[in-house]
Amino acid sequence: MSTPSPAGRRPRIGIGGVCAPSSTFSPHRTGYDDFRVTRGAELWDRYPWARPDGELSGPVEWVPLVHAEAPPGGPVEPEVYDRLKAELVDRIRQAGPLDGLVHDLHGAMSVTGLEDAEADLTDAVRDALGPGALISAAMDPHGNVSRRLATRLDLITAHRLAPHQDAAARTRERAARKLVERLVAGKGRPHLAWVQVPVLLPAERTSPRLEPAKSLYGRLGSIGELDGIVDAAVWAGCPWADEPRCKAAVVVTGDDPALAVEQARSLAKEYWDLRRDFVFPGPAADADTCVEAAVASLARPFLITDSGDSPAAGGAGDLAYMLRRLLANEALATGRATALHAGITDPAAVARCFAAGVGATVRLSVGGSYGASAYAPYELTGEVVALREAGEAGGDQAAVRRGGVTTVLVSRRKPFRTRADFGELDPRGYDLLVVKAGCPAPELYALAADWHLALTPGSVDQNLPRLGHHHLERPLFPFDPDMPAPDLTPELL
Repeated sequence: MSTPSPAGRRPRIGIGGVCAPSSTFSPHRTGYDDFRVTRGAELWDRYPWARPDGELSGPVEWVPLVHAEAPPGGPVEPEVYDRLKAELVDRIRQAGPLDGLVHDLHGAMSVTGLEDAEADLTDAVRDALGPGALISAAMDPHGNVSRRLATRLDLITAHRLAPHQDAAARTRERAARKLVERLVAGKGRPHLAWVQVPVLLPAERTSPRLEPAKSLYGRLGSIGELDGIVDAAVWAGCPWADEPRCKAAVVVTGDDPALAVEQARSLAKEYWDLRRDFVFPGPAADADTCVEAAVASLARPFLITDSGDSPAAGGAGDLAYMLRRLLANEALATGRATALHAGITDPAAVARCFAAGVGATVRLSVGGSYGASAYAPYELTGEVVALREAGEAGGDQAAVRRGGVTTVLVSRRKPFRTRADFGELDPRGYDLLVVKAGCPAPELYALAADWHLALTPGSVDQNLPRLGHHHLERPLFPFDPDMPAPDLTPELL
């Protein structure tokens, strides 16, 4: 139960958290400089409803703490995590008595040496807040909800929409609104009906844009409106981390414990029953098949997403695997067809291109910048056709053309999501557009005349058994396709 605020005082709610979605298979390591750390009043841009004149500011006092967010990448370095955790905990303690906290997480942060980073962080946050405060967590559905994490929270919700750029803001506001409602009404901790579902699928196969995930996620809003229910959420889990907590999960939060258990069981059973029906959002095949189909098509530009090395999912972004497959195609190698391929992370190769200048012929060993790769660098000889100095993300960029293939090299990991990301190179002027991504970003999807998803290797491989997990709890679908039906009885926390 929460402790009521003293008479005449508005409830005080802190806001903060640490987000860093990670692939434990990536050779990249997330350092302090990868994080965007926002403190104090600067947080109002992220949480506009908590501003002094914001929609949720009247009945409560908001206390902005610190939020740290890194783009998807490899595991967070332990000393970096310790530093960020210590700052969040210190700011909670310095804030004075707090009645609640909006805990802004992702759910798929991995830290070297830890098996459940979000639970470890939440343990520290709970200890700093004290047992009487309510914690309301806002998470990504591709995070993980272990029992240890769930037991330390009072409210928990996740995105219900894609793309997440829009859904994340809605989720944070929903988590805040639910917390405000309880504190203002003097209500204590609701019941959490929690159950994990032994299924782990790539994010691209569980998108709420498509059936069956669309209908499954579509149920959550109506469940949340039932009398006695506070919220309902489903997590697909993080497929690119090798940790026991990684699997799907359902949490239904409510004041009616029996109804919460009933609805959680129903959602968990539906997820399990649909496990073989989740599909990729577009045609998916190996790299060579995608390239051959794109070259033969009349659709221009034809978009191919190199999914296994996507920086937006945590991949290192340094593999030249797709470049090798493009130049193995005769039409592309000879220039009868053209392709724009972005972007391989290789700071050394970019530096050599800048030193040589536009128009120069360079001989580069491209790929494997972070090491620990099963795929050798590609020996690329070509003409430097464009150079672009560092912008906000991605660092310097250099474009090198060999045959009909123009490859964009970047000095820092970055996903290519918009037309502007390519600088002076116009993707519409090529037969093929190839980017390191899973599902294409909306602007590129709209620009493309057709699209295939290439099932390429890398640290975010869509073919999960090919990654080589060793620490997952088994049996688990699809690693154990013929496993018996699991017990999906929710636990009331």
